Amino acid sequence: MLRKAFATALGIAGALMVSQAHAESAGNSEQEIALLKQQLKMLEQKLDKLQSQTAANTAATAKAKVEARAEAKAEARSEAKAVVANASAAIPLKGPAPASGVVVTMPNNRPTICTADGANCVAITGRVHWDVGGYDYRPNTAATVPQKLDSGENVRRARIGLAGKFFNDWNFALVYDFGGTSDGFGGAAPGSLPGGGVSGLENAYLSYTGLKPFGGRLAVEAGIMDLPYTLDEATSSNDIMFMERASPGIIATNIAAGDFRSAAGTRWYNDQLWIGGYVTGPATGAIHSASSAAPAGTSEQYGAVARVAGNPISGQDYSVHIGADAQWLIQPPRNLIANTQTVTLSDRPELRLDPTTLVSTGAIANVSGAQVYSLEAAATYGPLILQGEYFWYNVDRTANTGVPLVGASSLKFQGGYAQAGYVLTGEGRSYNSANAAYNGVKPAHPFSLDGGGWGAWEVAGRVSQVDLNDQLATANGIAGGRQTVYTLALNWYVNGNVRFMLDYLHGNISKQASPVSTADVGSKFDAVAMRTQFAF
Repeated sequence: MLRKAFATALGIAGALMVSQAHAESAGNSEQEIALLKQQLKMLEQKLDKLQSQTAANTAATAKAKVEARAEAKAEARSEAKAVVANASAAIPLKGPAPASGVVVTMPNNRPTICTADGANCVAITGRVHWDVGGYDYRPNTAATVPQKLDSGENVRRARIGLAGKFFNDWNFALVYDFGGTSDGFGGAAPGSLPGGGVSGLENAYLSYTGLKPFGGRLAVEAGIMDLPYTLDEATSSNDIMFMERASPGIIATNIAAGDFRSAAGTRWYNDQLWIGGYVTGPATGAIHSASSAAPAGTSEQYGAVARVAGNPISGQDYSVHIGADAQWLIQPPRNLIANTQTVTLSDRPELRLDPTTLVSTGAIANVSGAQVYSLEAAATYGPLILQGEYFWYNVDRTANTGVPLVGASSLKFQGGYAQAGYVLTGEGRSYNSANAAYNGVKPAHPFSLDGGGWGAWEVAGRVSQVDLNDQLATANGIAGGRQTVYTLALNWYVNGNVRFMLDYLHGNISKQASPVSTADVGSKFDAVAMRTQFAF
């Protein structure tokens, strides 16, 4: 537009020059010249105005472009900052690592995870006891049952589980046993043989230990547990001197205590005294049906146990332990199909390679209750330990079930054991005040071909006897037999987790055919067995 106006002005100027020349030559009038000058002046003013507008438009356009570019750049910067902020939030900045919330340890090679303050922990625990061996079994007569025992092997225990605590004072355990003493013999199906405990839930309990009255510690606990009833039972199976506990104690604990037992109760203890009592129910695996026909529906049993024990005399390398125990079967299990109420006292001959029992009362009819009372004592002096217990069993037969022998008199049995152990390498057994029992041997020099240690070596001996005969020569009597077993043991504690045990047993079972028949159905046996054990 500016170029067009400039060209127009030039054209007008040219015309004026021509007009002036023509006026000079032709003598036009001055009026015409004045008019042309006025027109030229107007054109010059329009030209100035157009030039000003053009400059203003150009400046405005440039300013708008600059502002647009600035706005775009600002938006880009804002978006870039947002992207960086998001990336910074997603990717942790480098700096000092925060303090860990857990602490992982391996006490005695047991994997344990705890919070940093140690108030909460969970640990993996396990044990395997694998037995091999054989019997030289000799029945006294052809009428003896059984006529032979099976040699071989048995995974006596194969346990794995968890143990720990919440907030310092809530202790728990959940342990399953994949081993067992029956190796499939137990069961209710036709043709099944009695075999004893089978695999199952061994521990599932909760214990509160936050109360500390009278200068000691109080534990209130419930669930499935190993009750610390009797000295032998309160000692861990990882720490006992022989492959099996003595039969008199096993017969007692099987009534209403022992492993796999449902229970609720409390125990209080300090360094010298232990007092505890529990209400008990059935063991895991017991029938929980009132209407089942096969196996027969059975009501659940319940009972109670109490124990007072302690070590009133103790020093750096010696201690004396004494105690007393009581057990009550308050309500025996009742077969709701056959309407019977029975209890059986029995045990295998202190070895589990063959699950057959050699002494047994059989199913005692019309049992209304049972009681067991016992005394326990032990002492240590350096590497020497002495231990013994004695039991008195009483079975009441006053239940009204309609089965014969209604109102028969109570039965009384008894048994006990004495044992001694000596650690050849000099280690001793410390006292466990929480269970009022002794801990196992911890070798001062674990076995190592590199370090020269040979672990700890222990020799032990035991004699036990249980008499399950009563009221012989009467129709109401029981001829369960009398079992006496002598055991010698050699134990090698390789380290704190591995042990090998070698046991030799000699047993004599004196038994007559029935309460009113003196026919000999007893037997004798010798046995050698070895256990490979690891635990953590």
